[in-house]
Amino acid sequence: MNYWLVKSEPFKYSWQQFEKEGQTFWDGVRNYAARNNLKAMKKGDLVFWYHSNEGLEIVGIAQVIKEAYQDPTTEDEAWVVVDLKPYKKLKKPVSLAQIKAEKTLANMDLVRLSRLSVGTVRKQEWEKIIEMSK
Repeated sequence: MNYWLVKSEPFKYSWQQFEKEGQTFWDGVRNYAARNNLKAMKKGDLVFWYHSNEGLEIVGIAQVIKEAYQDPTTEDEAWVVVDLKPYKKLKKPVSLAQIKAEKTLANMDLVRLSRLSVGTVRKQEWEKIIEMSK
């Protein structure tokens, strides 16, 4: 299993809206590195849901339920989406400030590649954030 992080601005698409709808396709990615991460996602992989711009915190975990396919919002074949469903809301959100203060998370994509909308999460990073959310 691989671990990922996706960013969403809560005013555009919040965790609460995602939970209410029960699933979504992750569209609108127009960065090649983020697109490559979408293409690498496998069914069953777990994905941190990060509220960007307002909140600045990981609030939940989604699960990949369908692997990469053509983004239906564009005819450009370069872009893909994956389908996600809510897996679990975190008991306690983990803020960007907390993540940056944790030395073991200094190399996390969220910290190093702050503008990347779909990033990788290493297993030890995943486990640390889960621990921080309890």
